Amino acid sequence: MTERAMADSPAMWDKRDDMIIRGRLPFNAEPPPSALAGSEITPVDTFYARNHGPFPDIAPEQWRLTVGGLVERPQTLTYHQLTSDFEQHSVVATLACAGNRRAELLRVRPIPAKDPWEHGAISTARWRGVRLADVLAAAGVHREDGLHVEFLAPDVAQEARPVQRYGSSIPLAKASSDEVLLAWEMNGQPLPRAHGGPVRVVVPGYVGARSVKWVGAITVQPAPSENYFQALDYRILPPEADPDMVPEGEGISLSALPLNCDILVPTDGDRVAAGALTIRGWAMAGDGRGIGRVDVSLDGGNSWRQADLHTAPGPWAWRPWSLTVEVAPGPLKITARAWDDTGVTQPERPAALWNPRGYGNNAYAHIELAASRNG
Repeated sequence: MTERAMADSPAMWDKRDDMIIRGRLPFNAEPPPSALAGSEITPVDTFYARNHGPFPDIAPEQWRLTVGGLVERPQTLTYHQLTSDFEQHSVVATLACAGNRRAELLRVRPIPAKDPWEHGAISTARWRGVRLADVLAAAGVHREDGLHVEFLAPDVAQEARPVQRYGSSIPLAKASSDEVLLAWEMNGQPLPRAHGGPVRVVVPGYVGARSVKWVGAITVQPAPSENYFQALDYRILPPEADPDMVPEGEGISLSALPLNCDILVPTDGDRVAAGALTIRGWAMAGDGRGIGRVDVSLDGGNSWRQADLHTAPGPWAWRPWSLTVEVAPGPLKITARAWDDTGVTQPERPAALWNPRGYGNNAYAHIELAASRNG
């Protein structure tokens, strides 16, 4: 069976059968929200998939990484050199698609040609590899203000204009931080092909688009990448902009994840009986700030109750929360909001955040439950 024919099934990529398919080739899928609530660390078969082209198939012994640009000693590293010549580190990090919760923006106004991601384009894993900062130091990276580090992968995106390989960049200051990895392991196993194996970039606290999979080239340069996915896509455009006509550099380039939270259990449309109901979700402030509080409302925001915050699996990971309430029979609307540890909270409504590509929805989380058949 060809890869194109097999792509109809999540099992081809060792994914759970109940993944919600958003695209088949390239493969894009999210897990049911209740599956994300099952563990602080997301199992590999549950981790969301966001891709722009067919998966490259690169054996570790064939993989090469070039490091060049504004460095004193340009290098080409093999997989063996990367995994043997540098000190290894682990980080627990949550990755989130910039379009997570886009479905709520779609209910405000249409957004053509964009996947209707709901609650599941976010997941958390334990990544192992080497610090990007150590690789850059070995190459003798220049230490000038304002430099950027570009990543280029071999996967080809047909949606880009012109058609091109996937690429992205981050500021050198972020690339030099301890948490950014070149990772070859995910949750204790070799990095799967579907998640960028044999080696990918992991940029904790930034939108997932900057954690480039199958990375093959790193370039230190004076300006951000000119790749389509940095210069034209993954940008917050003005509401009136035509995304097919905007020039390079229009809008706000996405980097750090915003303060956000969501409700994972129960799920939209679930039936709820009278009695005790436990609500569970996550909260996160992607720039490294902590979560100060999560509030939950059962009456449309007229009154709030403070949820219990659980221990986060790491400083770059989501923070689980829960609240058990007594509910009456009948339909129920639940709202949740997070506060960071500086006293900042989220925007109230998705309408205030609508943009032509549907990125960055961090409005209050809302779900609606139906009455139990016996209620």
